[in-house]
Amino acid sequence: MSNIVVVGVQWGDEGKGKIVDLLTESADVVARYQGGHNAGHTVMIRNEKFILHVIPSGILHKGKTCIIGNGVVIDPKSLIEEIEGLKSRKIAIGKNLYISGRAHVIMPYHTMLDGKNEQAKGNKKIGTTGRGIGPAYVDKMSRVGFRMIDLLDSRGFKEKLKANLSDVNFLLEKKYHNTRLRPERVYSEYMRYADYLSPFITDAVVLVNNLIDKGKDVLFEGAQGTLLDIDHGTYPYVTSSSASAGGVCTGLGVSPKKIDGIVGVMKAYTTRVGGGPFPTELTDKLGEDIRLKGGEYGATTGRPRRCGWLDFVSLKHAIRINGFTSIALTKLDVLDEVDKLKVCTAYTYEDPYKRCECSKKGVACKFTDMPQDANVLEACKPVYKELPGWKTNTQGVKKLKDLPKQARAYIDYISESLNVNIDIISTGQRRDEVVVLKNPFK
Repeated sequence: MSNIVVVGVQWGDEGKGKIVDLLTESADVVARYQGGHNAGHTVMIRNEKFILHVIPSGILHKGKTCIIGNGVVIDPKSLIEEIEGLKSRKIAIGKNLYISGRAHVIMPYHTMLDGKNEQAKGNKKIGTTGRGIGPAYVDKMSRVGFRMIDLLDSRGFKEKLKANLSDVNFLLEKKYHNTRLRPERVYSEYMRYADYLSPFITDAVVLVNNLIDKGKDVLFEGAQGTLLDIDHGTYPYVTSSSASAGGVCTGLGVSPKKIDGIVGVMKAYTTRVGGGPFPTELTDKLGEDIRLKGGEYGATTGRPRRCGWLDFVSLKHAIRINGFTSIALTKLDVLDEVDKLKVCTAYTYEDPYKRCECSKKGVACKFTDMPQDANVLEACKPVYKELPGWKTNTQGVKKLKDLPKQARAYIDYISESLNVNIDIISTGQRRDEVVVLKNPFK
């Protein structure tokens, strides 16, 4: 028996969907622990692309149990559309999918407030997808949110909806000059969702722990990445949930004692979507070339991702928080045509307020640990080490010995610098385009 967590090491979009899909072959259960339908996991199967938003990637495999945990926020309409979309492509969904009754529900006003709040920020936008994720988590913490189990209590749902809309409509009208939401219309809409989703709703805490106790192999998956974690990311340019490994315990009700391994997924370079500091960002033609070759556009929104060099300072931060037992390195093939690679080993920073001894002496501060302040990080300059590229096609390579010498040297340098084993190397989008040195389940 093994229980393995898959976590994004960077700002999300690392290719977790493919790695989860690959490891699902060795798992009995795949459980999602946080986030919402603002994220998208892309999986390529025999040249057919599947984009999953809330449903665990294990749904694409027969005989796997898929669980959506209490740490996830769910838009019922979007989830139903996702289920129906998969069914239309001959993916069986029935007793293989379970939804935690404790998972919170995204309401129409969450989506409206998300868009209005982001718009009001002007040039200080965070980069939210506007899908209601943040406001849903706000209501969860304010203890006024709806949970999936509430959908099954029609009378209680109606009473709570009227109370919530009293406050929400005041805000929509007075602050945003928006039309009021009618309780009857929202109630009718969500009762239709309840009829559809009620067979899937269960006590997921009991379910997942019973499966673990029975000796089932469980794969835990999340959305986004460590640098977007609400506590440990580049706040305030973060997501609204715990995207790091600790989110498994709270988002599914699983003891840390039951976790056997943590696999970090990272690209051979770095990307991020939306606003926020990005010290190694490439704003030149090379950055655009990497974006085009890597298909760096959001699976959910289609937004272009910002691209840059690998950043060891942020990676060491992610490794410290998560305690990775191994790394899955993705998109190595995207760098095939790059002459010379750069890796950030430290940051320099000139403090205009002269708060530290370095600045008082007129020299730049040097960071080898990630600054806590996003404003400081925004002003940091990367210190680079240059490495040779390989200028050889690596797409589809399945054995380590078949990779060019410079590519293997790049992989070794990353592994040694970060002091963590790289056990999986992805060399393309397809499921079979991968080098597996060690399966964490085995």
